[in-house]
Amino acid sequence: MRNDVSSRLLAILGMLCCTACTMPDPEPEKRISLSTSSGVVSAESGPEGSLIFRDIPFAQPPEGARRWAAPVGLYTPEQMIPTKPEPVMCPQPQSMASGGAEGDYLGSEDCLYLDIYTPAKATASDLPVMLWIHGGSNVTGHKGTYDFSRFAAREQVVVVVTNYRLGPFGWFVHPALNGADLRTTPLANFGTLDMVEALRWTQRNITLFGGDRENVTIFGESAGGRNVFSLLASPASDGLFHRAIAQSGHVRSLTAGEAYNAEREYPMVDRGSWEVVQELGFSNAAVDAEALRAVSKDDLLAAYFELDEDHIQPAVIRDGVVIPEEGVLAALADPRYAKNVPVMAGTTRDEVTLWLGLSRYFVDVSYPLSKALPAKIRIKDPALYAFWVDMRSRGWKLGAVDDPLSGMREAGYTDLYAYRYDWDEQPDNYFVPFSKILGAAHASEIAFIMGAPMYGAIGDYMYPNTDSAAEMTEIMMTAWGAFARDGAPRLPDGRDWPRYDPETPSFMRLDVGGQLGLSGDVPGRDELLSLVAGSDAVSELERCLLVWELLTAVGVPSYDVYGTWEDGRCATVDAPVEKRRIREALEAEYGSVYFSG
Repeated sequence: MRNDVSSRLLAILGMLCCTACTMPDPEPEKRISLSTSSGVVSAESGPEGSLIFRDIPFAQPPEGARRWAAPVGLYTPEQMIPTKPEPVMCPQPQSMASGGAEGDYLGSEDCLYLDIYTPAKATASDLPVMLWIHGGSNVTGHKGTYDFSRFAAREQVVVVVTNYRLGPFGWFVHPALNGADLRTTPLANFGTLDMVEALRWTQRNITLFGGDRENVTIFGESAGGRNVFSLLASPASDGLFHRAIAQSGHVRSLTAGEAYNAEREYPMVDRGSWEVVQELGFSNAAVDAEALRAVSKDDLLAAYFELDEDHIQPAVIRDGVVIPEEGVLAALADPRYAKNVPVMAGTTRDEVTLWLGLSRYFVDVSYPLSKALPAKIRIKDPALYAFWVDMRSRGWKLGAVDDPLSGMREAGYTDLYAYRYDWDEQPDNYFVPFSKILGAAHASEIAFIMGAPMYGAIGDYMYPNTDSAAEMTEIMMTAWGAFARDGAPRLPDGRDWPRYDPETPSFMRLDVGGQLGLSGDVPGRDELLSLVAGSDAVSELERCLLVWELLTAVGVPSYDVYGTWEDGRCATVDAPVEKRRIREALEAEYGSVYFSG
C-alpha cells in the first residue's frame, strides 16, 4: 500500500523540525443540549466563546444492503447522541489525514456524521451557514481534522463539517450493481449523495444552532473543492445551498465505462472496478451484488489501494443522475444545470510543493552534524524546482479557477470571484528552509481560515505565531466570512474585489503588506506551454514530462495534444514510461522516491 505523498511530507518535516508542539485545549465542559431530527446533542465549549457539537449522525449507516446505495435519512429525535471516543472516519488507508491513527486501513462504514461550530449562544437563527467538505483525493480524510471554532466565533457564522464515503465506497460502478449496460441502475456517486444528504439535514436542523437555512455556503479544499464543483453541476443539490467556494479543486470526471474500465480498456485509468473485482478474486462476468456487498471493508480497501496509482482514479462518475453525462466542466457551462449563486474559486501559488518537497529527484538530504540529529534538506537545482513549481501551479489554477469560472459565466452566473493565496512567510531553520521548499503550498491556506494550525507538529511551522500570520488570518477570515454573509468577498481595508471576467481575467492575490492586491497575471495554457518550450531550466526529457503534466494532471486531460505539441517534439517520449523509469531509478538508489526520515 502506498501512503499519499503529502501526508508523508508533513509528517516527516514535523518530525525533523518540531521542538515544541502545541498542547491541546483543556477538556471542554458540557453547556447546552439541542434536539435535532437525528437525536439530542450536547455542546462543548470551544475557544473564543464558541460552541462545538460533535458526531451528529445525519443518515443511516451505509452498511450491508445500503453499501453502494443512496444514503437513507435518519429520524431518531429522542436518542441521545454521544461523543465518540475516537475520530469518526469513513474507510480509508492510514495517512496524515487520518490523524495518525494506527493500522493500514482505518474507519467504519458507519461514518455519516457531522460536527457543528457556532458562536456562543447563537439563538437568533439568522447567522450565515457554511458547510465544509474535506479534502484527501476523495480517498482519505475526515471531519475531525478541522477546527472552525475560532472562525465561527470571530465571523459570527455557523460551520458544519461533514464526512462522506470515500474511495471504492463513495464512487463505484459495476455491471453487478448497474446492469450489463452500466445504465439500468445508473447511480454511482454515493460520496456526492452523502454531501447532498448532509445539506438536507442542515436545511432541516440548522436553525436550532442559530443558522439561516436560506443562506448556506458550501466550501471545500482540494478534493473538497472538486466536490464543490460537482455539487454546483449536480441537479441533486438544487436549492440546498446559496453560495460556493472551491479551494484548489478541479473538474475531472469519468464516464461509467471509464470507471468500470473492462480489461483496462482505458490505460490512463487506474483502480477501475473491473480491476478491483479482479484483485478480489472474483470473475467480473459472474459476480453479483450480494457477493460484492459481502466483501469486508478491509479486503475492499486492500484490493483498491494495493493497485498501482500512476493515472486517474474513479472519484467522480458521470452517472447521468447525480453528475450529468457530459461531465462536471461541461455541466458548469450549461444553463440547464446552473444554480446562479455567487461562486469564489482559487488556488495557492505553490500548489505542488506539498508533493515535490521531499522528492529525491528535486531535493538532497544530508546529515552534516550527526545522524542522531535531524536531516538537512536542500533543493538540488533551485532554478529547475522554481520553474517546475511555477508552471505546474499555474496549470492547476487554469483547471481549478479559470476554466470552471469561464464556463459558469457562459451558463449565466454573474457573481464570480477568483483568488490566489501567496503567503509564504514561514520561519526557516538550519534543517529545512520551509519558505523555499513549501512556500504557499497546497492546503496551507486552511489554517488561516480556521485561525488554528493543522497537521500536528508541522502546523506550528506552517502557521506561526507572528504578526504576519495574524494579518493573513484577518484577511482570510474577513474575505470568507463576508462572502458567506453577502455573497461577495471583502478585504479588511475595504478595497474593491471585482467580479471575474473571462475576457480580462484577474484574481485577488491574497498576501500581506504590499503583496495584497489585484493581479492580471493569468497566462493561458498555450502561453504556459510556450514558456516550457523555450525554458533553459529543464532538460529536453524534463520538458516533455512537464508538458505531459500540464496537459493531463489537473482538469480534463488532453492526451491527444501531447503527441502533436510543437510539431511532435515529444512524440517519441512516452511520458508515463519515463516517469516510471525515473521512479524505479530513485527507488534503486535511495530505497524510495521520497525521503522517509
